[in-house]
Amino acid sequence: MTERILMCAPDHFEVAYVINPWMEGNIAHGDNKAATRQWQALARLIGKVAQVERITAAPGVPDMVFTANAGLVLENKFVLSRFRHAERQGEEAHFAHWFDAQGFEVLTLPRDMPFEGAGDALFDRREPLLWLGYGHRSDQACAPLIAKWLDIEIAPLKLVDERFYHLDTCFCPLEGGYLMYHPAAFDAVSQARIIARVPAEYRIQVSDADAMNFACNAVNCGRSIFLNRSSDALKHALRSRGFAVHETPLTEFMKAGGSAKCLTIKLTEARQPAAVLAVA
Repeated sequence: MTERILMCAPDHFEVAYVINPWMEGNIAHGDNKAATRQWQALARLIGKVAQVERITAAPGVPDMVFTANAGLVLENKFVLSRFRHAERQGEEAHFAHWFDAQGFEVLTLPRDMPFEGAGDALFDRREPLLWLGYGHRSDQACAPLIAKWLDIEIAPLKLVDERFYHLDTCFCPLEGGYLMYHPAAFDAVSQARIIARVPAEYRIQVSDADAMNFACNAVNCGRSIFLNRSSDALKHALRSRGFAVHETPLTEFMKAGGSAKCLTIKLTEARQPAAVLAVA
């Protein structure tokens, strides 16, 4: 089945406020034309291996371009995000309407239970497991309800570095059960939880330099990986495991704290079968 990826053009994208460290000093310093070129380049690359669908950008919600934060998709269910910051809460109605019109069952958390979708909730690619990042944007209290709605085990991971405020900025499950992640972004308990669940040969540790270039904020479609930038060492680690790495500059979006993964959400998210390890 061809994967379907939802994106939102940066028609109204700008850094208009500060809700993460990356935005500091970047208000009104963006180049919308450059952002559009970078977004189109990413969409073209992804379009070679997946079907790219688009939601219409709305004025007044400049971060709507980061569709990963719309919510969480599993099969025909969509758990709508409940944004922690008021600046992003206006996006919720737009995404709820779009997913409802597409035939998804839209599930809504209580307003006082922050949850920022596929920015903080990522499916493991080896077993039926949902990794849930918390500590900055999403509240761990949402886990029992999401687990019940989606009938899935949840493994919580506490984020401790404010630069990596969403899970998808420092943690990227890959096809075949591999995991690309930046250990220092997590507390000791969470690091131990990752080690306990993911075999050593499937863990790809990302350096601070690569993490700061948002290498973990990558889009993985099959054996293709799309990201802003990575070191030769990381590219070698990925290629040695059978992945094709495609770099495409996304510096305009990094001014707002996002990159490739933030700009996308997978619409064809199937339930993972029991653990089956790929051949390394």
